[in-house]
Amino acid sequence: MGILEVNQEKLQIYIYSNIFLYGNAIGEEIRRNMEEEINDMWNQPRGLVWMNQLPYLVNFVSSVYLFPDLKPFDIVANTNPRNNYFRIEDFALGNISYVDGLGCNTGYFLLDNLYKGSTTAAHEYGHTLGLPHPDDLDIRGKGIPGIMFPRGTLVDAEYQYDPMVAAGEKGGTIYPIHRRVLQSDIDDLNLAGLLKSNKKVIGSFSSKYHEAQEKI
Repeated sequence: MGILEVNQEKLQIYIYSNIFLYGNAIGEEIRRNMEEEINDMWNQPRGLVWMNQLPYLVNFVSSVYLFPDLKPFDIVANTNPRNNYFRIEDFALGNISYVDGLGCNTGYFLLDNLYKGSTTAAHEYGHTLGLPHPDDLDIRGKGIPGIMFPRGTLVDAEYQYDPMVAAGEKGGTIYPIHRRVLQSDIDDLNLAGLLKSNKKVIGSFSSKYHEAQEKI
């Protein structure tokens, strides 16, 4: 979730987001890695949006903060569209990280998914902006996988966990470190349509506080 701003003179679009981390597994290294990953990956393609026959450069400006003392009320009472809240823990049911829906502002992350270069933070950020997983999860022959392809996607061998095994076998699916934000991901945000409708916010409030999950 974030706020849209347009600079008509410089032909620039900005998406501003704040991400607040809480939970028992947060720390400065995780905060820094998430901030760098989201900003670096989403700005890497230098995505363009065409409006009034002019190309606007899209800039993602995400700031990540530690919020160790966050309370449920802090999320429920929030009215700032920039603000997103993610709990980070050493354990998660299903061994996965997730957000609470498409175009939401809350979620729950598994620490093991957030190693440097994992692309998990950038992928989940895409969900907060409203992007779903693609329908076609067999993209063999189509090159570099976009950021929104989930684990289990069939890809060219060089983008698998193990390039030497057959597609679909153990190790024969997408290794998330190979995902990249592509111009097509920027296109899927439909920023021109949002701005044409005078919308200044991308995403919406899910406002869900997560308790730490426990092993059953």
